[in-house]
Amino acid sequence: MSKKDIITLPHESLRQRSRRVRVVSDETLQLVNRMIESTLDWEANREHEVGVALAAVQINELQRVIIIRQDFNDKRNENFEVFIDPEIVKLEGDIVEEFEGCLSVKDAYGKVPRHSKVRVKALDIEGKEVRVRAEGFLARVFQHEIDHTNGKLFIDHIKDEPERLYKLSSKGDIEELTDEERKKFDSILW
Repeated sequence: MSKKDIITLPHESLRQRSRRVRVVSDETLQLVNRMIESTLDWEANREHEVGVALAAVQINELQRVIIIRQDFNDKRNENFEVFIDPEIVKLEGDIVEEFEGCLSVKDAYGKVPRHSKVRVKALDIEGKEVRVRAEGFLARVFQHEIDHTNGKLFIDHIKDEPERLYKLSSKGDIEELTDEERKKFDSILW
């Protein structure tokens, strides 16, 4: 698998709901390995970006599987946690606006409102039920990835406010779009 396997908008699968896995099989394990390989390959030549998570739909597999990196701040740590059939049990805390990017929304970042705390249940890689309480950035990641399994992207949270859309500069800073860039994104994203 390679970064070329990661689909981007306007690919129609990104807008479809993924099906439940229910039973972890060898095929599920192979899917998880492909997801990890694709994420690591995507970030390999990106100095200022790290692949923190991926949903199976992003490699065009409509299955409710997500992977989340164990350490968001260290690209050398290539370990991921696996969540199969994840679902949000409860949204908690304040609504906080922070920047998000997405491997499937090329070169765009958005200031997205999300709950600051979340409770999630899922199956782990061995098929056992796990429950997670997450807050801060991890809560945001869970919401973002579970949205993917429901055919929703981060841009859908800000589509009525396109001024919340940004780009990443060559130095790794988030900056506003020019009018010309905004028109280009408008034709692809909305």
